[in-house]
Amino acid sequence: MADDASTARMARLFDMLADSYDQVGVDFFQPIADGLLAVLPPGPGEHWLDLGCGRGAVLLPVARAVAPGGSVHGLDLSPGMVEQCRVLAEGLAGASVAVGDASAPEAGGRPFDVVSASLVLFFLPDPAAALRAWLPLLRPGGRVGVSTFGAPDPRWDHVDAVLDPYLPPALLDARTSGEVGPFASDAGVEGLLADAGFVDVVTATTTIPVRFADAAQWYRFSWSTGQRGMWLSVPEDVRPAVRAAAEERLLAHAAEDGSITFQQQVRYTLGRAPG
Repeated sequence: MADDASTARMARLFDMLADSYDQVGVDFFQPIADGLLAVLPPGPGEHWLDLGCGRGAVLLPVARAVAPGGSVHGLDLSPGMVEQCRVLAEGLAGASVAVGDASAPEAGGRPFDVVSASLVLFFLPDPAAALRAWLPLLRPGGRVGVSTFGAPDPRWDHVDAVLDPYLPPALLDARTSGEVGPFASDAGVEGLLADAGFVDVVTATTTIPVRFADAAQWYRFSWSTGQRGMWLSVPEDVRPAVRAAAEERLLAHAAEDGSITFQQQVRYTLGRAPG
């Protein structure tokens, strides 16, 4: 593994999230996964590798689309996520899932037609090295598709900023937040794929409306995603005050019914293996 300590921390975090991930009534991960599949459509008989599969936002619809004769194998660092996905995939022919590291995936057998990774690449300690490791897993001409975040909604940043004073350097690193570095632009992510040896690299973008019924649902959502790691960096005794500050900012952006809707820009970067 590229960084054993950070990989272990990430696995522990997503184990904590496994039960509530994408389960608090906010449409977020599934619409983003659906957008990836709209530009990277699965076809009958294809063999897929889905990296960082989570609870199966990509894997489950792919399993249905590649039948009959196809397969999809999911890998995730978190044993808890793998178990959730395995239960949800029960009865889907050709679907399998295992604990594995997207930085250096071990997936034996035939070359894959497609490698997908939704909201995964920016979590990896060395995204460029990971992409180089993915390329040999594809058959000649096989496809790759990743989703990452585009420009943030300034209102969402305004709310999340209440956490900044408590975050360790790794969580404030602009290279991973997308403020600078490859995740700051379409061209930056395209460059990662091209430098790894992929060809015909292109980008598609979309915007996902993310609606919270009220501030309380936003808070539950923030604890059900990777943002839990940020909350855990806030000392427990000051957490109520930080939450109150965040909810005050949320109310500044609320509609008349108390709901809050942010716009999440999403980038889909696609390429092919040479040949």
